[in-house]
Amino acid sequence: MNFAYYPGCSAMGSSQDYERSTQAVCRALDMNLVAIPDWNCCGSTPAHAVNIELSAALCVRNLDIAAREQAEILLTPCPSCLSNLKMAAKRMENPEFRSRVNELLDSPASEQWPPVTSVMQGIARHFDMSAIKSRVRTSLKGLKLAAYYGCLMSRPADLMQFEDPENPMLMENMLSACGAELVDFPLKTTCCGAAFGITERPLTARNSGRILELAATLGVDAIVVACPLCQMNLDLRQKQAGRAGETSYNIPVLYFTQLLGLAFDLPRKELALNKLTVSADRLLEKLAGLRRKDESTSTEGGRQ
Repeated sequence: MNFAYYPGCSAMGSSQDYERSTQAVCRALDMNLVAIPDWNCCGSTPAHAVNIELSAALCVRNLDIAAREQAEILLTPCPSCLSNLKMAAKRMENPEFRSRVNELLDSPASEQWPPVTSVMQGIARHFDMSAIKSRVRTSLKGLKLAAYYGCLMSRPADLMQFEDPENPMLMENMLSACGAELVDFPLKTTCCGAAFGITERPLTARNSGRILELAATLGVDAIVVACPLCQMNLDLRQKQAGRAGETSYNIPVLYFTQLLGLAFDLPRKELALNKLTVSADRLLEKLAGLRRKDESTSTEGGRQ
């Protein structure tokens, strides 16, 4: 199955681990992600705050490319990219706004574009949880995880159309199908600080600290995310959050695709786990220990 794909800028830099694990998991599921040609930055988080029309034009150019490629659907891994692409398409329904954006483009925008959705939803549309379970080669049973969606993935609800905006469950369902235990995580859709990690570090440290503190209290082996910006704030800035709360944290923050990849027994190199700031070695060692225990129990049972 071929899918038009918009990787977004972070896939080429700060979230290469997300990109590589996404590609690896989709290959394992026979989902061929075909990047639309000559794509450009969607404007990410700050562009719309500077100029709404220019921000929309960046997104519309990508949507036009997807339309010319006759894509039936466009997948993207990043919630910020997803939100921007969807918001631009929505705003272009206003004739006056469309006219202003068209002045910024090389040619008038297409009248119709393919729908845009997240890679996570794209996987779920083609593979129900029993199908995902059938692909598991290394069960995640014994791992205790917290699914964290961030504030963009499910909001605004009517635009993003991502389950219950306050309590989405898709990540929990996917990883539970792989054998993991998913804790009830009340802060799963609260903001981590987003792009304020650059301009307002104390604010981001406090926001991220709340999430990390709850995860530590619940004793999870890892926090699981689907957003490059959330991953950066919770992983790269974990020491800053610890200092702000006069404590310290050592919680791995993995992308959901990295956990799926572990369950599918994909090569570790393809999952780019070495890109994480907080090492996932303890999690991997625990998983290996659990598997050895299972194998030992199975062997002893067979001898009896």
